[in-house]
Parts: sequence; C-alpha cells; structure tokens
Amino acid sequence: MIEWQVQPTEAGNPLEFLTNRLPGAPRSYLRQLLRKGRVRRDDGPLDESAVLRPGDRVILPESARLRQLLALPPVPVILYESREMLIVEKPAGLAVHGSQGHEEDHLLGRIQALLQERRAPYSVAPVHRLDLETSGPILFAKGRQAAGRLGQLFMDGAAQKSYLALVAGELIGAGRLESPVRAKGKLKAATTDYRTLTGFGDFTLVELELLSGRTHQIRQQLSAAGHPLTGDRRYGGPTPPGLKRLFLHCRKLALPDPFGGPDVLVESPLPAELAQVLNALGARTP
Repeated sequence: MIEWQVQPTEAGNPLEFLTNRLPGAPRSYLRQLLRKGRVRRDDGPLDESAVLRPGDRVILPESARLRQLLALPPVPVILYESREMLIVEKPAGLAVHGSQGHEEDHLLGRIQALLQERRAPYSVAPVHRLDLETSGPILFAKGRQAAGRLGQLFMDGAAQKSYLALVAGELIGAGRLESPVRAKGKLKAATTDYRTLTGFGDFTLVELELLSGRTHQIRQQLSAAGHPLTGDRRYGGPTPPGLKRLFLHCRKLALPDPFGGPDVLVESPLPAELAQVLNALGARTP
C-alpha cells in the first residue's frame, strides 16, 4: 500500500495531486485510478470532483506499475511462510545484505520494507546466503529465537539445498567432489554431490547438492574438476550465447521445522533467463 500526506501546496484537485506525485504517469492512467475508486482518503474513495485538504492521507493500492513509476524495488516473491519462518526468492544480482555497492537495494531491505507495510512486530534475519550471482530461495527467521534455532539446523547439516548448474564439457553420471576450497584465506575441506541431468554439445546440465557450506564452493570445485560453471569468468567458465549471469540456481530448499510443524520443502523454478539459454542450446528445461 502506498500512502502520502497532502502538503499545503498540494491541496485541491486529486488529479493534479497525483500528477505531481507521479510525474512519469500518463494522465489517462491516473484518471482511470480515480474512476475505479482505487485512490482513497480516510473517508472513502476519491474522484476528480473531490477536494484534498492539507494533512489528508491519500492511499493507493500497491501494483507493479505504480512501483515502477515510483522507482521502488519489486516486492519479494514469498515461497513459504509460517509464524517463525519466511522463505523468499532471491534474484541473481541482488545481494542478501547491504554491502559495498549494494547499500541502497538488497534482499533484506526489501523484506524489511514489506514487514513495515504489514506493521509486523518482529525483525527478520537471513539464516543462510547465496552468492550475488546465484538465484533461489533464502530462509529468513522471524525474531532472535527463531534465528538461533534455524541457524543451528544449518550448522548441523539438517537443511538441504539442491542446485541446477550448466557446466563446461561432458560430465557423465553421478559422483562426489571432495576437493578443498579456499575460504577466508585458508584451504578447507568441502563436499558436493552431483548428478548429470542432460548433456549436449560442449555443456552439461547437472544437479548439485551441497554437503558442506563454503564460500564459492560449487564454483571452485567444478573449476578444479575441469568443468567450470558457464558464465563464471572468475573461475574460467565459458559463456554460451545469451547468458548474462552465472548459470547457478538453487531450485530446492528442504529442512525440518524445529517448531513442531511439518517438514518444509520449497521448490523454485528455473529463472526465465536461464531457461532461454537452455532452449537456445537445444536442451529441455527441467
């Protein structure tokens, strides 16, 4: 929901008020909002004949078009929610936390804005992460107690994440990668299971399951095995035509509910930009 308070210089006609607040919007679109009763004041819907007074609260229902006109970030896609948990979709290129170069827009900030609109009486914190260029579900805990218990699940290895990756070369069958990876300046043991889904030409689509959680684990291990991720320039991966990001997507997140609910299984479809790359290469989207 979008709310504005009418300033003294904005009093008067609702259409002129909306034109001032949304300068990029066609007047025909704003008139349509007024005709359909989508623009409200505390005492009810507004039309073009109404008169706005200083201090009035003008309310518009949120929509993708309004968010675009206001240059607001998209609302997070919620994949699962319970009293203690919130699982949302992270698109590639969006950081989980605020960091250098991502101070203004990040996933945590988008969720905090959503909770502010809900007037939620709790804070949230991400329980795990995905790399900047990786897409897929991220689990957020509602409140400190939930964060502690859910974080312990990941530390104990009780949560499972399954990834789809397009790698260079021909990778046949199933197996396990156990090469050490560099994390925080040290070499640390890491384990990843893989299973080939389909091979075509110079590339193979594989499913991966992390059995440890090191930074850039998948990227480092696949590169060391001679099958770097496509789009991964840092670790020597090739870039097929049309690929503009890392081809790595977390498609499943599974975990037991430590609060007494049923086990949680969230599936995230392959993003459209990655599906298009597969289609261009002649592979079927899994």
